[in-house]
Amino acid sequence: MDVLSDAIAAMRTGRPHSRRQDKYAPWGLRFPDSDGAGFHVVLQGSAWLVPAAGEPVALGPGDVAFLARGRGYTLASGLDAPVEDVRPLPDGSWPEPPPAVRREGPATVLLCGAYQLDRGRAHPLLSELPEVVHLPSRIGTHRSLRAAVELLGMELEEQQPGSDTIVTSLLDTLLLYILRAWWGTERHGSGHPRGWAAALADPAVGAALRAVHGDPSHPWTVEELGARGGLSRAAFARRFTALVGEPPLTYLTWWRMITAGRLLREDSVPLRLVARRTGYTSEFAFAKAFKRKYGVAPGQYRKQAS
Repeated sequence: MDVLSDAIAAMRTGRPHSRRQDKYAPWGLRFPDSDGAGFHVVLQGSAWLVPAAGEPVALGPGDVAFLARGRGYTLASGLDAPVEDVRPLPDGSWPEPPPAVRREGPATVLLCGAYQLDRGRAHPLLSELPEVVHLPSRIGTHRSLRAAVELLGMELEEQQPGSDTIVTSLLDTLLLYILRAWWGTERHGSGHPRGWAAALADPAVGAALRAVHGDPSHPWTVEELGARGGLSRAAFARRFTALVGEPPLTYLTWWRMITAGRLLREDSVPLRLVARRTGYTSEFAFAKAFKRKYGVAPGQYRKQAS
């Protein structure tokens, strides 16, 4: 996988959920804090998104808002609209709303979704996202994202055979498009990308990250990773640490442990193969490194996960 896909796969848990909603002003929904992330797309009309911290965000037709931090927020027809609390179900989905009552106020059609996340496995690439990722609708921008939104909206509206599987796949696709669009904006919009947007855009650091994620079992050295981008060992180490926030081999070890945790949760392969796939020739050395990261032995971690 590439770095972005890996970051999502490491953190995701459970199934994503989505719903299309028709609202007639005045209306308001207050969402509580959660372990997950949510998105809202305005298909028709307008809305206000009021985060827990920060200024209200006006959403117009075609706008996408993604909330990655799990902090509570309000979505409403206006800043003074009455609000009702939304209480998620145990699986992270939202209860079925009552049929919309037509009123004299303007109509708003929303496409809303939620993802369950394990923040204990959060990739730093996702941790640096702002509280609200707002992607305004502009002609000619984010065409892949718009196409995914249109397909998801049709599936939720028509409910044809196979929709459950298609909607789940489209939600996964939509999340990647949202994040790709935001990082693209960060990379090209300001002209001076920072953090992980800069790391992924940097030829040398980006090449090293792709190498680590492509084959975490390889016995990578700083010199070998630097050579991927045509840099000396020292120059590469400085650039990687400045952009990623930690030295190359520290990141490599961290990613190997995240990969090991996923293998133990999702696969039944023997521990020696998990060790080998994450760059350890010794099962003892792997178990020691794993316990340092997770606080429990690999076998116990697997039992708890099941």
